[in-house]
Formats: sequence, C-alpha cells, structure tokens
Amino acid sequence: MKYSIKKQFAMIFVLLMAGTILLCWFINTTFLGRFYIEKRRQVLLHAYDTINAAASDGSIISERFDIELQKICGKYNINMVVIDADSETIKSSNNNPEMMTKQLLSKFFGKKNRTQSILTEKENYMIEITTDHITQTEYMEMWGILDNGNLFLFRIPVEGIRDSASIANQFLAYGGIFAALIGAIVIIYVSNKVTEPILQLTEISKKMTNLDFEAKYHGEVKNEVGLLGEHMNQMAETLEKTISQLKTANIELQNDIAQKDRVDAMRREFIANVSHELKTPIALIQGYAEGLQEGISDDPESKAFYCEVIIDEANKMNNMVKKIMTLSSLESGNDTVTMERFCITDLIRNTIQSVSILTKQNGIQIKFSQSADSVYAWADEFKIEEVFRNYLSNAINHCSGDKIIQVKLVTHDTKVRVSVFNTGEPIQVTSIEHLWEKFYKVDKARTREYGGSGVGLSIVKAIMESMNQGYGVINYENGVEFWFELDTK
Repeated sequence: MKYSIKKQFAMIFVLLMAGTILLCWFINTTFLGRFYIEKRRQVLLHAYDTINAAASDGSIISERFDIELQKICGKYNINMVVIDADSETIKSSNNNPEMMTKQLLSKFFGKKNRTQSILTEKENYMIEITTDHITQTEYMEMWGILDNGNLFLFRIPVEGIRDSASIANQFLAYGGIFAALIGAIVIIYVSNKVTEPILQLTEISKKMTNLDFEAKYHGEVKNEVGLLGEHMNQMAETLEKTISQLKTANIELQNDIAQKDRVDAMRREFIANVSHELKTPIALIQGYAEGLQEGISDDPESKAFYCEVIIDEANKMNNMVKKIMTLSSLESGNDTVTMERFCITDLIRNTIQSVSILTKQNGIQIKFSQSADSVYAWADEFKIEEVFRNYLSNAINHCSGDKIIQVKLVTHDTKVRVSVFNTGEPIQVTSIEHLWEKFYKVDKARTREYGGSGVGLSIVKAIMESMNQGYGVINYENGVEFWFELDTK
C-alpha cells in the first residue's frame, strides 16, 4: 500500500527519534566542552575559597586540612602549590613542588606560559587557559595572592576535560544508534498492533463496497477503532436488510408494470392449453367408465385394469391441474417473490439427498461439483428449490446410456450458475426453442409414460423471469444440460 498508515506511523517515530538523537549529539559536541570548562572553573574557585580560608585562620598547616586538600585535589585532578614571601613551600598537592613553584614565580616575575584565553580576572587572582611551552600541554590555571600574602597556583589539565567530553560524545553516539535500533523494533511492533485493526476494517469496508456483508469485525481492542468496528458491523447488518428489501421491492415493481398486459393474454392461452391437455385423459376416463357401465367384460381382471386406468388418468389430471395453478399464479403476478440471501450449496445438497432412493432404483449416479465451499445467492429460496427439482426430475426421467447426472455450481464475478446434465439422447434442434412453452412435449409417449404434463419447464421460465435471471439448455453429443443463474451480490 503506497500510503500505508503503518509505514507513516513508523517513519514519523523513526524520524523523531533520529532527530532527537542528532540534536542531543549536536548540543553535546557544541556545548559539552564549554560546560566542562565552566564546571572546572567553579571547582578552582571553590578550592581557592577553601585554601584562602584555611590560610587566614592558620589551619592550612594542620593534618586535618591535609586530608581535605587531598580529597579536593584527587577528586578534581588539581595540582597546587602555596608559597610564602620567601618562596618556601607552605602547601603542595605532590611531592615535587619545585617545578610548580618556578612556574608560579615566573608568572609574577619572569617569563609566562602562552595564554590562550583569560576566563576570570580579579584583583587577587586570575583564571586562564595556558599552554606549557615545554610540554605543549594545555592547562586551566588559577594563580594569585591569598589574603594572608601567600602566593598560590592551581592547575587542571584541559586535555582531560576534552577527552572526557569526546568520550561522552562517542558514548552518546553509540548509545543513540543502539537506542534507535531498539526503538525501531519497538515502533514496528507497536505500529503493527495499532494498524492491524485498521487494516481489518479496511478489508471489511472493501468487501462491503462489493455488497459482501459476511465479513465482521472481531477485534478485542476497546478504543475508538473498536467502536468503529462495532458500528461497521451494525451498518453491514442494516445495509443487508435494506438491500434485501430494495431487491424485493424492485422485483415487485417490475412485475407490477408487466402484469396488466400479460393477464389477458395468459388467460386466453391458459384456457386453450388446459382444454387441449385435459381432452385426452377425460376421453380415456369416459371410455373406460362407459365400458364398465355397459359390462363389456365380466372378467374381474379386466374390470380391475379398467379401474386402474381411470385412477391413473385421474391422478395425472390432478397433478397437471396443480402445476397449472402454480404456473397461473406465477404468470399472473399474484405470487409474491421474496428476495433473500441463502446458501445455494446447501439447497442443492439437500435436494439431491431427497431423491437418492429414486436414483438408486433407476441405477443412476449423481455427481456434484462446486467451485467454492459455500456459495450465497440472492433469490426466493423456495422457488429456486422448485426450479432445481424440475431440472433434476427431468434429468432422472430422461437419463440413459451411462446413467450419470452431473450437477455443477460455478461462480463468476457476481453470478453463480447451477447446471444439471444427464447422459442420454440430445434434444432435437427444432424442439429446443419450444421447450419453455406451456404443455410442449418433445416425446409425448415418453412424457405420458412417467406422468409428465409439459408444464415443469414453463414453471421454471416463469420463476426465473419473475426474478429477472437467466436460464437455458445446452445440447451435447452424449446428453443435455439445463442451467440457471443467480446474483451473489
């Protein structure tokens, strides 16, 4: 993702951390040396006050003061010497005070070391940065006269101060790099945790854009993101209900528009077809009933045969009338189509299971293949079950040859196609265009044999057109395939 929040979040914190470390390094490099110099200047002033007070009250030569002086000099790396007016050493921080005594006297009476800068200059003392002309070593020196008239010289090596500052800067740089690496790892981990629910919500919103409301937010974080996820779940449920209602209303509206023009034509066609289809069974029933009445045969078996024919034809008429009433209700628009989202996969499996006994009796093998585990579709579930049962019944009644029925469920974009193929003789080309007409029979003898009325495919046509969905038939060399399609979104 080009503008990933996770990347932006991590980049901001990395840059902020790097900027902070660089700023600290710059401040240290620029001001740490000066800060050290100032602190050492204050140390020299403190040492001066301590020795000046001791010289004034005479405790400078005491053993107790020697211990205190050693602490001060050892702690701050101070070399010092105090001499009297006769150049005799009164107090020194080392065992060889002659060198510092010469340097002290040279400051008052002789050649001085090269002074780089004067830090403090008072009436009784001066603090300066000097370079020893012999060793070329820089020192911070404080020299002057104590209140009792004694001369003094304090010295601190400047190189040690600068080395300390350099070491501190190096340590800061190494510590900063290590902290940056640790911080980067922590930031990546934290950003993943923070953006994970946001990415989940993004994926859910993407699916909702495609009208897929199955995805739900399941985050456990109880913050603003979690609240947003709960609201998106509620919105998905509301949208799914609203779309269901809109689809149902849209189907009803389309049916209402076409209903008025169809009713009269359907009524006339219905009366004509019913009259034609009922003519044959009525004639058979009448003929066999008259035969019984006139006593054509007194043979009990013949009478039983006549009765069986009458009962069989009556059952066929009853079945045909039920289908005609269903078809009439569909075509007149009085039958309401309820659009809902259901699992078409489960519907197919259950229907195949319900006819398993019949297929076993006829030696037929049903194979079911699908492109996804569970496929959901928008339609009237009960009417789609009737469509599929009609296809499956036709396949069972016309299955021959290898006696295999292949049921397929294939999804493509926003559509799912359900097809039922049976091995056997293909349908004549001239008959295909009439298959969906009411009471049309390709093989009238075979249709009459299993009690077909020629209305089943007309019911399929009426149901599919009531939902504005596609349907059809495909001929193969070894059989026939009937199919229909539904929306998945």
